[in-house]
Amino acid sequence: MGQKGVDILGIDSKKLIVMLNGALSEEWLAYYQYWIGARVMEGPMRSEIEPELLLHADQELAHAVLVVGRIIQLGGIPVLTPEEWMKLGACGYEVPSDPYVEVILNQNLTGERCAIKRYKEIADFTNGKDHATHQMATQILSEELEHEQDIEDWITDIERLKEDIKKIRM
Repeated sequence: MGQKGVDILGIDSKKLIVMLNGALSEEWLAYYQYWIGARVMEGPMRSEIEPELLLHADQELAHAVLVVGRIIQLGGIPVLTPEEWMKLGACGYEVPSDPYVEVILNQNLTGERCAIKRYKEIADFTNGKDHATHQMATQILSEELEHEQDIEDWITDIERLKEDIKKIRM
């Protein structure tokens, strides 16, 4: 994006770049959270959930590509080192030291809810001012909302499965 394009945005582009670098850091952490969690996960429905978590990981990577592109268009420099991800990201990373499927899903659910908050903030900040970033943020927000719903559904399914097993044992 040219300088005039940045000038007409009507927002603090430096603040927006900081927000986007935070989002970028979180996307990298989310990608790895999904990817490694899918690989080490154990428990009921693992074979059904694993490919979906890997798909979510791919979507998080695609979000990172979009965010990097927008940072560069705005004249910013994307976060350059993994060491900065934890400093710039608000969502963090939970080590999947307990590989049980529900634990992995709850870790991912926490990350999705944080991402939803991040992209809502970016969408609100850019609404009516920076249409390109707003459109990107709402597109990503929509996908993060879908991820949250997927995870909630899986957790519900596992809870029902556990209840059914208890009934059988009685």
